[in-house]
Amino acid sequence: MSVLWTAADGHPRCHWCSATAEYLAYHDEEWGQPVADDRRLFEKLCLEGFQSGLSWRTILAKRENFRAAFQGFDVGRVARYTARDVQRLMGDAGIVRHRGKIEAVVNNAQRAVELVAQEGSLAAFLWRFEPDPSAEGAVQTRSTSPESVALSKELKQRGWKFVGPTTVYAFMQSMGMVNDHLPGCVLRERVARARLAFRRP
Repeated sequence: MSVLWTAADGHPRCHWCSATAEYLAYHDEEWGQPVADDRRLFEKLCLEGFQSGLSWRTILAKRENFRAAFQGFDVGRVARYTARDVQRLMGDAGIVRHRGKIEAVVNNAQRAVELVAQEGSLAAFLWRFEPDPSAEGAVQTRSTSPESVALSKELKQRGWKFVGPTTVYAFMQSMGMVNDHLPGCVLRERVARARLAFRRP
């Protein structure tokens, strides 16, 4: 939805965050803030993969459980998970018990280890796909972009899974690679300033 919503503090915000208090906190404190930390980037890519076919509300409610299940999304540790770990996680009611998605996290951790060895960091690689800020949207109606298509294709070629263009675009929105807060949203200018001050890896 591309309309604004006025919160209890009197400030307008993107309408989607009106659904729950958790959404409001996520919108105000995280969504669109630029991130260069590899662990957070990996976590969000994984969680966006888990979100496929579900609501973000479901994933957000289970986020701490996911962090416990995947050891804080430490790439090195998750890369060493075995079939026994996958089976253990299939019995974990605190997360989304989808074998393909769980196996994708383990696979992607292994691919991330390779990528870091080649590129220096996940952040250095991922931020190369940042769109031109002047081309940012203003209506929150698109679900992909040329850059998300390109990044998705590159990750898939490197063996990553559950990283389609829509998943990758949602990742770009949340990790500050685009500022998709609506014009008039109280967070749009705050995020714009954070992006200006952000040092690209």
